Amino acid sequence: MRDRVVDEHEYAAAVFKLYYAAGGCSISPHIALREVGASFELHTVDLRRKKLEDGSDFAAINPKAQIPALVLPDGQLLTEGSAMVQYIADLDPRSNLAPPPGSFERVRLQEWLNFIATELHKGIAPLIKNEGTEDYRKLLRERIAGKLAFVAASLGTPYLMGAQFTVADGYLFYVLRSWQRVLSSELPAVLSTYYQALVDRPSVKAALLAEGLQP
Repeated sequence: MRDRVVDEHEYAAAVFKLYYAAGGCSISPHIALREVGASFELHTVDLRRKKLEDGSDFAAINPKAQIPALVLPDGQLLTEGSAMVQYIADLDPRSNLAPPPGSFERVRLQEWLNFIATELHKGIAPLIKNEGTEDYRKLLRERIAGKLAFVAASLGTPYLMGAQFTVADGYLFYVLRSWQRVLSSELPAVLSTYYQALVDRPSVKAALLAEGLQP
């Protein structure tokens, strides 16, 4: 992986550690790391057992025992995906993965990231885990379908916020992939076209390949 991370203080030769589970929401920061050309290591997490590949306790790395977890070159830990991807984007402003901090467009990006996190990601979690009664899961599917219809109506061209791919697109990719592959549900036509555009990005293809996944 090319070392292109830009940071005037300490990240000229940075190596990050991303703790992930294949098919999980950790693919969002994984894509972002590839977009900025960061040097990073991937560490697989068994979420059921909360163990790493060597059998050690994942909670020793991340006390929340959740993915994603990103260990920075100086040893600090980031654990919340929406914050993590903005941090990654700001490592190389030339990537245009996020509008400049302090701009109103940055607020719009944060608005989308929060919506994806709270309304879509958390909304599909009980469905993926097969929690609750059949009626409850049916209601959740209807709610998520309605929220996806909102996304479809709000979609820019060709990406969520317009001409530029951002970290919000990488996060939304996870939700749309899960909706189709894990929950066997179809997307509205406009989101299907959008999803294919995401799949065609080199960073997304490389992340999927590295995690042993299909689109």
